[in-house]
Amino acid sequence: MYSTEKSSFFSGLKADLARPVLGLLLLALPLLAQGQLRIEIVDGVEGAMPIAVVPFAWDSDMPEPANPVSDIISANLARSGLFEAMDAAQMIERPTRPPEVRFGTWRLLRVDHLVIGRVTDAPDGIGQEIEYHLLDVHSGRILLSQALPVAAGDLRFGAHRVSDAVYEALIGVPGAFATRIAYVVVTDIGGEDELFELVVADADGFNPQTVVRNTQPILSPAWAPDGRRLAYVSFATGRSNIIVQDLFTGQTEVVSSSRGINGAPAWSPDGRRLAVALSRGGSPDVWVIDVDSGRHEQLTHHWSISTEPAWSPDGERIYFTSDRAGRPQIHVMNADGSDMERVTWEGRYNSRASIGLDERFLAVVHSDGDNDFRIAIHDRETERLRVLSNGRLDESPSFAPNGSMVLYAARENGRGVLAAVSADGRIRQRLVDSEGDAREPAWSPIIR
Repeated sequence: MYSTEKSSFFSGLKADLARPVLGLLLLALPLLAQGQLRIEIVDGVEGAMPIAVVPFAWDSDMPEPANPVSDIISANLARSGLFEAMDAAQMIERPTRPPEVRFGTWRLLRVDHLVIGRVTDAPDGIGQEIEYHLLDVHSGRILLSQALPVAAGDLRFGAHRVSDAVYEALIGVPGAFATRIAYVVVTDIGGEDELFELVVADADGFNPQTVVRNTQPILSPAWAPDGRRLAYVSFATGRSNIIVQDLFTGQTEVVSSSRGINGAPAWSPDGRRLAVALSRGGSPDVWVIDVDSGRHEQLTHHWSISTEPAWSPDGERIYFTSDRAGRPQIHVMNADGSDMERVTWEGRYNSRASIGLDERFLAVVHSDGDNDFRIAIHDRETERLRVLSNGRLDESPSFAPNGSMVLYAARENGRGVLAAVSADGRIRQRLVDSEGDAREPAWSPIIR
């Protein structure tokens, strides 16, 4: 399903390219174990902010987990590429409350900021509480101080929320550590047969779970704004269907099974509608489906291909890929299909738009016609385009909910991996799954 002939522009067309049915649905049970992603920092920011996350005191009756809260926070901040996190072995003092901090010591260690705290049992006896403090070493001020309740067994998620708060206090934009990613893993199972698994994991690669697996292709996962539903394309019946699955209950619903192509689902910001690409026997057009009523509305009417819709953050506009100008380019229209215009002009090929936090920036798959497909950022204000990735077959860009990073799929040494790059191109990460080809990533909204 991944080749030089089929770039991301055809994600809405893969229904016609799928091979015949090779087997029945293997498993449709939610939340099955999967191999963990390993995140490697390829490039970080020169002069990253020095910070120390001191090991938190453990004052809980529950056994301390193998991965302590402080280790998770420190790893998150380091993974952002913006912070240089001190190794705990280099910390000659280990305060857990502000009065215990001797700032002179930390100035000598050349640390700018300090995170300290402790984990206690929650006052109501249910779950735990993370008490944490962020301090400015140079001024001696407490920048942030909070007691965060966490549900039983949810300590890792609590650590991600602390990381988000520290990141926002120091960088000025919300963090995106308390998020999840969805992606598809493809493994060979003998001969020409392949196994497709839709996987959901924490943003740091932990807790990977298989949502569904099948011997037929699974494509285009898309998160609902509530963070609990996924829409995706399944070929389990031998033809494309758009499925919505509740990750909490495992319940699934077929929302589109029209004749021809059913592909490229994208949720509206209110979570009530899906923009999709349907062909119904002709060329693909952009449609909108009301999820509750099932009502379909066709927005584009053109002999060319119109696919890969993406909503603006306010739900007023829909971006999509079309070759109506002769080659694939990004276009935009109002959510009712009116006032259509072309957006991208630089390069011979731009597709698969992912919209940034404020709609100024679009992440796209870009090519100058040299058969190399890379991830680029298009700036709507300046109308300029900046290439971020350096692969040959990069695809499926997905913005982090805070607009800081773009997750995408790449090819390395003949296999699919996930990668991430900051919106300014300075920070690069590689996310490696040891068990197969990873592709089709989608970043969730921030989970509250």
